[in-house]
Amino acid sequence: MAKQRASDSSITDGLLAKEVPGSYGIPFISAIRDRLGFYYDGQDKFFQSRVDQHNSTVVRLNAPPGPFMASNPRVIALLDAKSFPVLFDVDKVAKRDLFTGTYMPSTALTGGFRVCAYLDPSEPKHAQIKQLLLTLLAARKDAVLPAFRSQFGALFDSMEAELNSGAGKSSDFNKLNDGTAFEFLGEAFFGVRPSATTLGSTGPSRSTRWLFLQLCPLMTLGLPKILEELLLHTFPLPPLIARWDYKALYKYISEAAASSGVLDTANKLGISRDEACHNLLFATVFNSYGGMKVLLPGIMGCLAKAGEGLHKRLTKEIRGEVAAAGGKVTVATVERMELTRSVVYEALRLDPPVKYQYGHAKRDLVVESHDGAYKVRSGEMLFGYQPFATRDPKVFDQADQFVPDRFVGEEGKKLLKYVVWSNGPETESPTVADKQCPGKDLVVLVGRLLVVDFFLRYDSFTAEVGTQLLGAQVNITSLAKASTSDASTSNN
Repeated sequence: MAKQRASDSSITDGLLAKEVPGSYGIPFISAIRDRLGFYYDGQDKFFQSRVDQHNSTVVRLNAPPGPFMASNPRVIALLDAKSFPVLFDVDKVAKRDLFTGTYMPSTALTGGFRVCAYLDPSEPKHAQIKQLLLTLLAARKDAVLPAFRSQFGALFDSMEAELNSGAGKSSDFNKLNDGTAFEFLGEAFFGVRPSATTLGSTGPSRSTRWLFLQLCPLMTLGLPKILEELLLHTFPLPPLIARWDYKALYKYISEAAASSGVLDTANKLGISRDEACHNLLFATVFNSYGGMKVLLPGIMGCLAKAGEGLHKRLTKEIRGEVAAAGGKVTVATVERMELTRSVVYEALRLDPPVKYQYGHAKRDLVVESHDGAYKVRSGEMLFGYQPFATRDPKVFDQADQFVPDRFVGEEGKKLLKYVVWSNGPETESPTVADKQCPGKDLVVLVGRLLVVDFFLRYDSFTAEVGTQLLGAQVNITSLAKASTSDASTSNN
């Protein structure tokens, strides 16, 4: 072990490890300066300027939100595909209380519990809770496809109605997706539609307020800088703001989970019903719903920008495979759609739903980039900005462009190890011993189902694509419906 540690801290693969370039500057003042650059210059520009300044993709800097939200903003930023994966190695990095980075939202927002996302795999509760989530997903896997097709079929109906309501009309996909995704997740995970309970149609708005309190330190709203700095980036907003929203969400989750038998499973795993409900709420609303709010508009935005040529290729593949399966849409049928799968992976690569990963070095170690090896000392915080890893030009051709067939064929499959949106490579599966997203495969399936059902129903579409707080804003402006014969399988 001593020999291994000596190697880790000096020479790796023939590279002499050097000090990480960059400086944290003047305490407090430099952290504020870096925070302002991150928020108002743009994240990509902020990180690229550090890479250019130090001629290195491993650099020291102050991560947001800084004072007074975070006690220590100092990090070593990993800004390429080669250095980034050390954040997945739980033998080298600790993940305790690092889900949101250098700050941690109050546990008053999660019922007083440190939920699974904030637990390190070395903590006994981590394995118990993650096993609960994996068991739930396995038990409900057959409910996903019918629930999705039912809910998003209704979304498409609403979209058409809005476009047909008058000249110059458009349909806000994000707004429709927010309500639909929440309803889908309740039905898929627990067999209980939220709208059929006392929660009614308030789930999305309640969830958004609760999510906002946890994520606002990393957001800008377009308000005057002085207001955003004081209200969002300096001190945490009081959890009391979302207290009643959280209670309503908890009531739905606890009743739905009890009726579906999930809480009995939790008891067998040694988890109290209360702790299980708070973790199920976080997994359903923060991880799943929050992810779908970003992912599905992102996919639609990529498809809109790609245009009719890609739409024709997708309709040919999707309708051909469904016809070959006797007109039935099944998971096995979807698995055979290689271009469709590649499109979803490419959207996840280009704009991952979660852009930041963190870890504290458990010991002195060496982190390698494409061009060097760098000393990291025990206890130092490692911070990865995922878009720079997944758009690394030394790994991907046309790294900043949407290339729909990038992952098609054997050569394309070799690149999947660099798709790491799930807090781990796409080529690996989550276990109770790591921090990879337990719903990794579900997310990719849902993305593909959106593409499949859309192009069973429509030949093409146009949209205005912009940006919003956490991703793409998509307003559908026209739909070219499939002919009756082509669309005959859309409801099967």
